[in-house]
Amino acid sequence: MNNIKSATLHYSFVKQRVKKFQGLLKYWLGPILFVWLAVSIYHQLSNQANLHSTLLTMKQSLSGSSSWTLLAICGLMMINWSIEARKWQVLLLPVEKMSWWKCLQATLSGVAFAINTPNRIGEYGGRILYVQEGNRIPAMSLTILGSFSQLLITMLLGCGGLIYLLNVSPEGLLAQHSLSNKLWLQIMLYTVSTISVFCTLLYFHLGLLLRFAEKIPGSSKWLQHITILEDLHVTNLLRVFSLSLCRYVVFVIQFILMLQLMQVSVTVWQAFWLIAIMFLVLALIPTIALAEIGVRGKVSLALFGLFSINSIGIIAASVGIWFINLVIPALFGSLLILGIKIADKK
Repeated sequence: MNNIKSATLHYSFVKQRVKKFQGLLKYWLGPILFVWLAVSIYHQLSNQANLHSTLLTMKQSLSGSSSWTLLAICGLMMINWSIEARKWQVLLLPVEKMSWWKCLQATLSGVAFAINTPNRIGEYGGRILYVQEGNRIPAMSLTILGSFSQLLITMLLGCGGLIYLLNVSPEGLLAQHSLSNKLWLQIMLYTVSTISVFCTLLYFHLGLLLRFAEKIPGSSKWLQHITILEDLHVTNLLRVFSLSLCRYVVFVIQFILMLQLMQVSVTVWQAFWLIAIMFLVLALIPTIALAEIGVRGKVSLALFGLFSINSIGIIAASVGIWFINLVIPALFGSLLILGIKIADKK
């Protein structure tokens, strides 16, 4: 009898602590994260070279009849994250049914956590707050799989961009920039294409990976939480892969529209493959999302500078896409945390 009473008291104590934590998360974490992001973004922008010229170019480009282009880019941003929410919803189906709206909230909250962490690893922690407690580890493995499918698309189309740059661009253009040296591009192409083929086979044969992991000593402790990957049907994998491709296409269209808005003189075909290379380089370089702005500027200048002399316009386009696609969703996601209700264990 005493044991039952003690267990009941312990349960009540734990429940009270959980409620206090939920209150802390709801009323303090959201505002703190919002202020932290705002200050970090301001600091990052204020330290950028040519900031005044970039902002002036953006201001001039946004005036007049071109304003519809900006609205289209913002609309595509919403489509982009809507697709990502749908992709996560599809991935979660084996462990938990979640509405699309809740998946969108989780996705944006994940962006808020991810924007100031290396390679956006904080995104996983932000998303699983919306998942039932007992399903969080499997949900995290499924979320990583979704990121892997997006990386796979980036690598495959990035290889296409490298092939384009090697075979279409005149030799003189490649010689002007050390980053685009033909030899290094060839090495990069062979390396990434080999990895892409291996990763594609791995993506559609996850069971082989798990069986290999079973041979690792001590792996049974964590393998039991990710066996859900082995049960994924190839149809679901193809759906996730297709959604990743759709999201990638939205990215590219956004960037092309931004380049046109900033009067960067490149053709749509040139822009498509240069953007593919840019995304590939950004995916391969370990960085923090808030610090990406500097890397994006340098990479975009090296690539688009082969075809256009509008350096300020190129940087403005990179800054604009970074701000619309990452900063705005992150700030909105930090506010969504105010209304979060952490899922209880069933």
